[in-house]
Amino acid sequence: MNAPSSSAGLAAELDFRQRLLAMLGLCCVLIMVALDQTVVGTAMPTVVADLRGFALYAWVGTAYLLTSVITVPIFGKLGDDHGRKPFVLTAIVLFTAASALCGLAQDMMQLVLARALQGVGGGMLVATTFASVPDLFPHTRERLRWQVMLSASFGLANAVGPSLGGFLTEYLGWRWVFYVNLPVGAVSLWFVWRYLPVIRHAERPSSRLDWQGAMLIALFLGSLQLVVEWLPQDKPAPLLAALAGLSLAALLGLVWWEKRSPNPLLPPSMLGHRGLAPLFGLSLLMGFGMFAVMYYAPLMFQAGFGLSPNQAGILVTPLVVCITIGSMLNGRIVQRLRHPTRLLALGLLMFALTAALLSRATPSTAHGLIIADMVMGGLGLGLLMPNLTIFVQQLAPRRQLGVSTAMLQSTRMVGGMLGTAVMGAVVSHHFQRGVAALLAGDARGPDWLRWLADPQTLLNAASLARFRAAAASAHPDALLAATRLRLVDAIHFSQWLVAAVLLLGLWLVSKVPAIQLAAPAVPPEPRHD
Repeated sequence: MNAPSSSAGLAAELDFRQRLLAMLGLCCVLIMVALDQTVVGTAMPTVVADLRGFALYAWVGTAYLLTSVITVPIFGKLGDDHGRKPFVLTAIVLFTAASALCGLAQDMMQLVLARALQGVGGGMLVATTFASVPDLFPHTRERLRWQVMLSASFGLANAVGPSLGGFLTEYLGWRWVFYVNLPVGAVSLWFVWRYLPVIRHAERPSSRLDWQGAMLIALFLGSLQLVVEWLPQDKPAPLLAALAGLSLAALLGLVWWEKRSPNPLLPPSMLGHRGLAPLFGLSLLMGFGMFAVMYYAPLMFQAGFGLSPNQAGILVTPLVVCITIGSMLNGRIVQRLRHPTRLLALGLLMFALTAALLSRATPSTAHGLIIADMVMGGLGLGLLMPNLTIFVQQLAPRRQLGVSTAMLQSTRMVGGMLGTAVMGAVVSHHFQRGVAALLAGDARGPDWLRWLADPQTLLNAASLARFRAAAASAHPDALLAATRLRLVDAIHFSQWLVAAVLLLGLWLVSKVPAIQLAAPAVPPEPRHD
């Protein structure tokens, strides 16, 4: 059911039923994206052990984030110009098909490439789904009430995601963590096709896309990603220097071009906006910390503590469940505060403390304490995520609503990409250095190093059996226990870094201007197709 062709305000043209069913479609889309993010993290240690490619562990996450970051601003702008519905539909089909390819992957490189394709669809979904809500509900108070549906959907996916990922991995195989997207994608496609209206803003004519800016973004982030990934792998210094130079040149070229482009993908006025710039910076830091915790906490629980995927999923579940609880509590209190931006500082402090406490967790730590730590981190993220979106949509010009929302999601994904990659490099470097020191005085040290320097030996049952057979005369269980502790130490160090980085956000919070949510926004004059 498409919207009527009249150009009157949204409130008059869309009845309650269509708004409700359109929001249900958007909720299904959000469930699919959130479910994918939460189930994959729990399954990753098993995936790496099965496909035997720990060197590409971080790439499964960063390939998705890299392509998402590139596509989010592109389709945020296209959605502003042409309406968001066609891109939401295309993205659902692409994301679902790529999920099937991930499940069919036979080696790590195939999985990385499929995740990159999935990231294109994910970027399109993020760019268009969040920006569709202000189109349906232009008034701030009304939008805050309806966004409870999105929070509940996100919470549903987060509540079942880690445990579902652990259950599927342990009992059906890791491929099902990707196949689970297929039925959700089918339901999403039907709801969005049937009920989401095509809405374009009449005052904003279609404009030419800034493909040069998109290519420079891809070149900058892609080369930066390679430098971060290859730095601890002893790649040739000239190659790393060339990639670093290429990344810097692409960044400078991007800044130069966007200032001169008649239709910039990243409007300089928005990047320099006194209120928006610190919010984008906070989104970057939040993504950095969130992905660094969600990708490496399951690795510590499984490879370091020796827990099963299902047990690790149970420990991670409170983090993602409490994101929703925090978001719903936030929706009840944010409008009542004279200084709502203070909730950003509280959320940052809570999540930074979660990372710091994770750096103290050991195999003997009571699971109840770990769960309590995860609860605090989830509540902190629940204060950060919705408020960043609300504040950006409140401060951004209405004609750049899609671009500003897309940029917020882009910065979160860039932060996630950097968090996953940088912490991956830190963990790999410290772990390999710790194992080398452990075996330094052993005559058979070089032989054991080949096995133990790769964490997948700790996760793959076949690899464990072969190592125990090869090291039968050298107390293999003692060596394995010591190696697990070295991995835990490496992840501890990474979480201390995460906590320190998050605390930098307090300075950014102080730069966010005072925001009043009481006054309703002036509705735009839409055009329905």
